[in-house]
Amino acid sequence: MSKTASAALAWAALAAVLGLQAGPARAQAPTDCPNGGPVRFGVEPFEASARLLPAYDALVKLLSAKLGCPIELSIPSSYNAEIEAMRNGKLDFGEFGPLGYVLAHQVAHADAIATFGDETGKPIAYYASIVTWRGSGLTSLKDVANRSFAYSDPASTSGYLFPSYGLRMHGIDPQTGVHPLFAGSHTASFEALRNHKADAGELNSNEVASALSAGEYVAGDWLTLWKSDAIPNDAIALRRDLPNGFKQRLTQVLANLPFSDLPPEIVKIFPADKTTRFVPMPDSAYDGIRDLVKTLHVDLSKLS
Repeated sequence: MSKTASAALAWAALAAVLGLQAGPARAQAPTDCPNGGPVRFGVEPFEASARLLPAYDALVKLLSAKLGCPIELSIPSSYNAEIEAMRNGKLDFGEFGPLGYVLAHQVAHADAIATFGDETGKPIAYYASIVTWRGSGLTSLKDVANRSFAYSDPASTSGYLFPSYGLRMHGIDPQTGVHPLFAGSHTASFEALRNHKADAGELNSNEVASALSAGEYVAGDWLTLWKSDAIPNDAIALRRDLPNGFKQRLTQVLANLPFSDLPPEIVKIFPADKTTRFVPMPDSAYDGIRDLVKTLHVDLSKLS
């Protein structure tokens, strides 16, 4: 079976899971745009808004043209603000980090339909790490105890959940065993470390790639104290109560969205290095995140 045929079957299977009707996408049908449009799309603030806006503005224009619905972009102030917006019916679909998605699925009835994929059509994974800057005096993860520690956001997978797991596995309470600093985004966490405002902290592979492209990351300046296993990337998820016809069209448009129509410098900003397309991603892909939440006894209700 060809890669194209395999991808088509994957999207068809996903549509079936979501309870959508089979069949080809309809031509432009503005009448099925939720509430007559615009369709409201949210993006988690994994980087500073000034950096995200050019990339997602370009994505929204391309997606809107293919979907036949005007799309309104929103980059909320925090991960939780995006989840709350969907819970309150103010977002129709959005990009959520894995932990944010698990919470959004639970409290805002969000259903994953896609993630970022590579040229082979496979989902792109990433990893979390705990690092320190050269000269901090830290040489192992145990040295992090009672030192300042930069997290990104409490609802972030690689910016909080996985670093917490790494610390816990080395006998350090992620809240009381360090002096936590919640910077607000991966970029802000990296800047806190780069400017020595924290002794150690989280740094994920997507932020490393972004900082490298901006000329802000030099590998020799950093010491990695811990690294996670592969993590599934951000979910593109839609609100469950949207009309089935629209959900089907959006799913199919994402399946065929030509990232090649976007400038390469724009594509580099998306939270997956070497992404070329969207690929199908079911809710079950995030069960590993749910297991980690249980392992760490994370109360999702306190994150919302």
